[in-house]
Amino acid sequence: MSDSEPQTASGCSRCRDLPSLPFDFTMAFQPIVDIGTREVFAYEALVRGVNGEGAYDILNQVTDDNRYQFDQACRVKAIELAARLNIRCGLSINFLPNAVYEPKSCIKATLDAAERYQFPCDRIIFEVNESEPVGDAGHLERIFKEYHAQGFTTAIDDFGAGHAGLNLLADFQPGIIKLDMALIRNIDSNKIRQSIVRGVCNTCDEFGIKVIAEGVETVGELAALRGIGIRFFQGYLLARPAVEQLPEVNYPALDAN
Repeated sequence: MSDSEPQTASGCSRCRDLPSLPFDFTMAFQPIVDIGTREVFAYEALVRGVNGEGAYDILNQVTDDNRYQFDQACRVKAIELAARLNIRCGLSINFLPNAVYEPKSCIKATLDAAERYQFPCDRIIFEVNESEPVGDAGHLERIFKEYHAQGFTTAIDDFGAGHAGLNLLADFQPGIIKLDMALIRNIDSNKIRQSIVRGVCNTCDEFGIKVIAEGVETVGELAALRGIGIRFFQGYLLARPAVEQLPEVNYPALDAN
């Protein structure tokens, strides 16, 4: 939907009187850590079923008819649980750009939730998946600009997995990129992947963009990525997601150099 959507003081017409979702869900939390300081930089909120179902089972119930409701509900649920769990660092929330009709209006529920649960907006990170199809690149740019104006941080998730790649980075300059786990896997024994990741990191350093390596599963991968200069990590090696809990982080022993 374009900016021509009918507006009122309370937002666009799609933002009012939404029906309830036909399914329930909750969130698991997985830490993103700064390996240098051994502190949690942020927690990513990941969709889960209330009876232990994985993300696929929930996302498979999202349709064109309920996509907007689901996107809005995810934001509110993540903020509510983050406040309940007393998260004092960043909170990373995935969003669906195709469920944002008009950025300024469709952010209202997020702002209301942040105020209601007293969770600072400057701790919220909004992630968009690189492979998420967006027909109008200008629409995504408007979303990013509005989120920056509201004090949110933006991130490109699964960077390197989709078709957009460096073009997306050039167009939007997010605060964070998260390297796709396909680039991470066995990087300690793959010099080509090391070279690619090093080049991406150099580009991001030039523009002040943080790089997170996600999907890290081995000490070798962690050590190789740290050697390239990456500080922020997420993956099973450090902690698995925990439903409505903050899991304890396992910091593997690494050479201080």
